[in-house]
Amino acid sequence: MTRSRHAFVLAAIGLALLASACARRPSVTVAAAPAPTAPAPVMAPAPPPAAAPAPAPAPVAPTPAPAPAPAAAPAQPRPEPKAFVPDPQLGDIFFDFDKSKVKPEGESVLKTSADWLKSNPNRDLIIEGHCDERGTEQYNLALGDRRASAAKDYLVAQGVAASRINTVSYGKERPQCMEKNEDCYSKNRRAHFVIKAQ
Repeated sequence: MTRSRHAFVLAAIGLALLASACARRPSVTVAAAPAPTAPAPVMAPAPPPAAAPAPAPAPVAPTPAPAPAPAAAPAQPRPEPKAFVPDPQLGDIFFDFDKSKVKPEGESVLKTSADWLKSNPNRDLIIEGHCDERGTEQYNLALGDRRASAAKDYLVAQGVAASRINTVSYGKERPQCMEKNEDCYSKNRRAHFVIKAQ
């Protein structure tokens, strides 16, 4: 009986000690570690579309050397006033403003002049081109030249030998009329004919 009581007391003491030891132990809450989260995958930028291959450069043809400029025709000397004179058989023809085309009334005059020149084959002719005062000197010299050349071309087409005809432009240097109006200007836009004095 003493042994069992003694065992009982020992068991009770052991339980008491165990209970007090458990009561002193602090309770520790173990927090569960959060589940690892994988970072969102970073998208690499899409590679640029492959560039189309550049076309092969076209072969460059060698640049030909520029042709030499034609020699300028020697300036035709202007006739001496006494060397060439007007003739009543050769009337002036007139042009529209800024034009060098022979007008129908000019064609009639030129046909008469061509007939006279063909019947007088020993007479050489100079056709003078004239302009009114409007425009630059350089421009009017070129326009007067075109007018004289148009008259010459017409006479040659009528059968007059080109070798007998020379042309010269006076531009606006020798006006026939000095007033500043259209009637006067129209008299200055002309081709004037002079023949070599005998």
